[in-house]
Amino acid sequence: MFQVGIVRRSLTGAALVFFAATLHAALPNAADTPRHDSLAGQLLIAAPNMPDPRFYQTVILMVRHDKDGALGIVINRPLRERSLASLLQALGSADPAAVGSIRIFAGGPVQPEIGFVVHSTDYRRQETLDIDARVAMTSSREILVDIARNRGPKQSLVAFGYAGWGAGQLEGELERRSWFTAPDDLSLIFEHDRDKVWDEAMKRRTQDL
Repeated sequence: MFQVGIVRRSLTGAALVFFAATLHAALPNAADTPRHDSLAGQLLIAAPNMPDPRFYQTVILMVRHDKDGALGIVINRPLRERSLASLLQALGSADPAAVGSIRIFAGGPVQPEIGFVVHSTDYRRQETLDIDARVAMTSSREILVDIARNRGPKQSLVAFGYAGWGAGQLEGELERRSWFTAPDDLSLIFEHDRDKVWDEAMKRRTQDL
């Protein structure tokens, strides 16, 4: 994974530190739960009456969901733009060939020092985790190098931190109607105006208000 000290401070100039750990170590094991019971690959949409202000009008791409808990990445909380060259330099992978910039997102309140790249499935590394048939996630500085060299996925979203739930916690919040769900949509994940993602996702929710 690529890791920072404190994400908001690091993104404004403090040094980034890279730790060689596997992405799967941070995720619950989805193999223990039948696929049809899992929300992995779906969008979780905060209800208008969401009681937790940290998740007001958030839309979360669910990465894993099983009997042990759940993990997702918020897709509509952009922080700032950063040049790929400066980000790679901070990660200890200075690359003179790096071009362009990327938008950094706040992926959630848990471990905001950990970076994740959600991306289209045209790109794969050994550590890449398939979320579903259309969306995957990789957490390594190598994917940032590939993006900087125009060898990365066609679509990507770089986020720090994630939203996490313990066993049964998300199910309870769904029963209290704090969240709605919708099928994942590549346009909402990667392309749509971030200020309008929640409104658009609400139109596509699978439950009624």
